[in-house]
Amino acid sequence: MLPLAEWRAARLAALAAPDGWLNLVARIELTPGRHLVGTEQDVRLPSGPDFLGTLEITASGANFARPGEAPQTFQPVSDAFPQLRVDPFLLEIHTVDGVPALRVRDLTVTPAVTLRSFPENPDWTLRAKWESFAPEAAEVAMKDGSKAAVTLTHRATFQHQGKTVTLTPTHWKAGKPMFVFRDATAGETYPAARFLFGEDPTDTEITLDFNRAISPPCAFTDFAICPLPPAGNILPFRIEAGELAP
Repeated sequence: MLPLAEWRAARLAALAAPDGWLNLVARIELTPGRHLVGTEQDVRLPSGPDFLGTLEITASGANFARPGEAPQTFQPVSDAFPQLRVDPFLLEIHTVDGVPALRVRDLTVTPAVTLRSFPENPDWTLRAKWESFAPEAAEVAMKDGSKAAVTLTHRATFQHQGKTVTLTPTHWKAGKPMFVFRDATAGETYPAARFLFGEDPTDTEITLDFNRAISPPCAFTDFAICPLPPAGNILPFRIEAGELAP
């Protein structure tokens, strides 16, 4: 793993990147078909030209045509949704429960955020027990009130104040298990949840470094849809490590 200072710098850079969370200015749910996009069109943007172009969503994908130009296809992105740069925007087809939406990132925005964290606490870098089990279908609540289907396959356990704590990852990103959790610092940390990615797994152990617990995208924009922690990942004690609320 990167040293914590370098990891935090990379975290900030990712947030401020063109496809990060600080320049997301709209999320507009759509139906399949052709849509006119712009500040004065059916798909109404918060900024930009009166008519940006025509978006077409089909069962096989999506494309976008600027006035007088040939359509361009949205391209797949690893661990993300299909994207297409249409200056001054980066457009993304964000599909939840089969319903597509157009997410719009404004590339003219100068991203700025201050990330605050608890002081580094080595006591919260843990080597936890890591177990796999037969896949289980489950649903997790989302911050917008919807639910998302997930498949559970692993659990991590560790000891805290003489008790066994079990955390279950509900998502995987870039091959790493993602734990959505809430602890008794909620309010000082982002109230809904924090995310933690497990590191260096073997068949029996995994590293949980809570100094690298992060605020979810919903902490930075109203146009993200974030999972909430399952009941077993809501912890009654304080984890004074990782990011505070931005």
